[in-house]
Formats: sequence, C-alpha cells, structure tokens
Amino acid sequence: MPKADIHPTWYPDAKVICNGEVVMTTGSTSPEIHVDVWSGNHPFYTGTQKILDTEGRVDRFMRKYGMGSAAGAEANADQKTEAAAKA
Repeated sequence: MPKADIHPTWYPDAKVICNGEVVMTTGSTSPEIHVDVWSGNHPFYTGTQKILDTEGRVDRFMRKYGMGSAAGAEANADQKTEAAAKA
C-alpha cells in the first residue's frame, strides 16, 4: 500500500488535447495534457513527410563525394585514373 500524503494524485483517464480536441486518454498526474504534435498529425506517421533541402546541403554532399550526376561520377573516375597513371 502506498504511503499517505507523499504521492501525487493519479488520474487514470487524463485527456490528451491537441488543437482543442481530445485525441486520446491515458493515465497521468495531470487531468489534462495539452500537446502540439501527436502521432495523428505528425508528418512521419501520416506519410506526408518531406525532406527539406535547405541551402543545398544534399547537393553539396553529393558533389563532395562524387555521388551527384553521371557526369560527376565520370569526372571523379577520370581523376582517379590520372592519379593512378602518374603513380
């Protein structure tokens, strides 16, 4: 049996609220939990996730490691063969 007067009040049917509507119930020490994002509106779970390429980071990575277009891969291969011929 838990000791008296040391545990917080337990609410077995606490409401989880997102954008003004109750999205689920759970057990908590708060009667209401207000959230901005939950699995029902998160892009990963809804399938609407988009990869944002801010400032061309993906393109810069691809160019740096020669994974860009076929022309970039050919140029990288040419550089390797020239270096091998010099050695």
